[in-house]
Amino acid sequence: MGQSNSIPTNLPEIAFHCLRVADSSPTDGLIEPYFDYLIGISSKTKQNSNDLFNLINNEIGYKKEIGLSKIIEENENNLIELKVYNAKSQKIRANDEINTLSNTNNNTNNKPKPSLLGLSLRICNPANALESVYHVLDVLEGSPAEMAGLVPWGDYVLAWSGGPLHSENDFYNLIEAHVDKPLRLFVYNSDLDNLREVILYPTRQWGGEGLIGCGIGYGLLHRIPRPSTPPNEPVDGYFNQDQNRISDSSRQNEVIAS
Repeated sequence: MGQSNSIPTNLPEIAFHCLRVADSSPTDGLIEPYFDYLIGISSKTKQNSNDLFNLINNEIGYKKEIGLSKIIEENENNLIELKVYNAKSQKIRANDEINTLSNTNNNTNNKPKPSLLGLSLRICNPANALESVYHVLDVLEGSPAEMAGLVPWGDYVLAWSGGPLHSENDFYNLIEAHVDKPLRLFVYNSDLDNLREVILYPTRQWGGEGLIGCGIGYGLLHRIPRPSTPPNEPVDGYFNQDQNRISDSSRQNEVIAS
């Protein structure tokens, strides 16, 4: 059960984790949220832009974010190629050619510039991808987990509306902090190979054991299995960002590529 450790040897130590994709953006349908990591950008129109990510990898801290934004802005309304690592298939692809958006007609009335790629990103090590996932095991009848539609053994909790989780205790602390409150989770189903949004309502009043009424597995034996045949096209159910439903506080660990 779970993935074997067969990540590419040429995988960089630093990448941009793709958390959300805006509807109708240049990357809509090309980037798989939570599984894709942006590891390279190449310009298709500028002769001196072969591997622009070298510029970013030489920077530290917040300067990496500035470096990416600068690269995107310099290629505004141009054709670029994205080099992407997919943590689920553990493969790198470098054929996602897109046209970035133009801000020429959108920078009026002092409004913030829209993202040229339509991505919400965070900086992290892609080699540690999918270590902090939470496998849904047995689901009790009538429990909050069942009411939320969690599927036993097939579902994996990847994150919540505040961003990814980083340890086993993070999930349990999150549940405790949302007793009798709605909790928005992003859940991957390995049987259908799709990502969906789930609203869970932890409570002690449901009449059974625990706050959510399901077992949770964590660790090496509960990693997401690699798909036997990766889809050639976007699978119905991939999560697409609804900009109006995400609060500013939920973006505290994200970087917007603009």
